[in-house]
Amino acid sequence: MKQYISDRVAQAPPSGIRKFFDIAATMEDVISLGIGEPDFITPDPILEEGIASLKRGETQYTSNSGTLKLRAAISKHIERLYGVRYDPVDEILVTVGVSEALYLAITAVVNPGDEVIVPEPCFVSYAPEVGFAGGVPVTVSAHVEDDFQVTAETIEKAITPRTKAILLGYPNNPTGAVMSRDTMQEIAELAIERDILVLSDEIYDRLVYGVEHTCVPSLPGMRDRTILLGGFSKNYAMTGWRIGYTCAHADLLAAMRKVHQYTIMSAPTASQAAAVVALEQGDKHVEAMRQEYDRRRRLIVDGFNTLGLDCFEPRGAFYAFPSITASGMNSDDFAMRLLEEEEIAVVPGEAFGKSGAGFVRASYATAYEKLEEALNRIESFMRRHG
Repeated sequence: MKQYISDRVAQAPPSGIRKFFDIAATMEDVISLGIGEPDFITPDPILEEGIASLKRGETQYTSNSGTLKLRAAISKHIERLYGVRYDPVDEILVTVGVSEALYLAITAVVNPGDEVIVPEPCFVSYAPEVGFAGGVPVTVSAHVEDDFQVTAETIEKAITPRTKAILLGYPNNPTGAVMSRDTMQEIAELAIERDILVLSDEIYDRLVYGVEHTCVPSLPGMRDRTILLGGFSKNYAMTGWRIGYTCAHADLLAAMRKVHQYTIMSAPTASQAAAVVALEQGDKHVEAMRQEYDRRRRLIVDGFNTLGLDCFEPRGAFYAFPSITASGMNSDDFAMRLLEEEEIAVVPGEAFGKSGAGFVRASYATAYEKLEEALNRIESFMRRHG
């Protein structure tokens, strides 16, 4: 039969996350520490506004860019938190989650053969998205010795005349790492010196513990050199609403809007109404969820360390990234055997890049009691294999 599948798609590996959850879905007593999804229900004021929007009959398309009310709220929100102002009219675009924002950014700026530096471990879609656009993902490693913060020195060694952009994701999925301001400033200075664009995925910006998040466009000289990617899924427990945004200089934003117009048309209307309330009334709900995540974070990190699964302290998002070296297994075998023997689902570190070898990702976005039970089961597992 004729080969109809494009080479770009055929060469992309399947998501390393899905394999284990397809198996887990067939099991009755599984505790999942894998899916990066809040276990909280969307806070009531946000939920109620989405329902009210539907009851008002707001079921039509909005502007391609999103409602001006939401874009104005996003502009005000970012300026309040980070001191960076974007024009709601031509520098903010509402998207179907941050996933679409990432797709738009890469598609809008990458030409065939352009290189994009992608620090690993990272979210599974980063390198494939670059490949789908015809670009070349150039992966570099962040290491546990540096608290999984990629350094400017590491990035500089990967720069070539074909380098178009650096794709950063901090707070980090899967490691929970948060970039220090000094380290991010060094990367920013490198980007300015070498005339390189930065794509900054900051979807977990409000979920940090004992540290401050550095918003990349807030750094000197970086506002117009950065495409900021953000959204509501993680901070506001709105994964199913599929609502995100991207902010950039008007010229960059116009290019992304063009792709958005032909691909999506507009983000869900009711979700946009709910997102306005999230920004205007959501702070206390975000803080309550953040505090509960912090409580779970301390439980799971201490638990892993007690079990001999050395785990550096994650300072953001809701993931722990313990080393499984003490088990004598590789990450894939560890995750599979843990699922089969104890019905605990985690994700092998290699799913997030080669530098994830020897680690697994465990999400603590699940109930405290379930985390306690999961640690009990992992203790049983390690007594047999550790």
